[in-house]
Amino acid sequence: MKPFEIKKLIIDSLDADFDTAKFPEKLELEGICYDFNEDFEEAVLKNIFGDKVLSIRESEFMSNLSLLVSRVAITGIAAIIILLISIFITEGGSFSINSLVGLGDVYNEGLIYLLGGL
Repeated sequence: MKPFEIKKLIIDSLDADFDTAKFPEKLELEGICYDFNEDFEEAVLKNIFGDKVLSIRESEFMSNLSLLVSRVAITGIAAIIILLISIFITEGGSFSINSLVGLGDVYNEGLIYLLGGL
């Protein structure tokens, strides 16, 4: 059976009206026979879910997680620096507790009133 005929059978098998039960019969008529050992399924599953593969997946997950955490941390630090620069510019070149907290021309009594709920 030529490769284009095999491709045609595979493409035809995607059609809902195609009878997939006839597919192995057509292959056998052409002289193509697939015979697997009894432990083929176990060997494939062992290769997919083996200890080596799981350890590689765990180490890959941890490296991706550490990369993600570092990217988020760097982005957060950059945002804090930009915020501090904007406060420094808007306050006329000085930092104070009130400017860092976001308080402008609020008197201390008013602040106590706002925080105390009185």
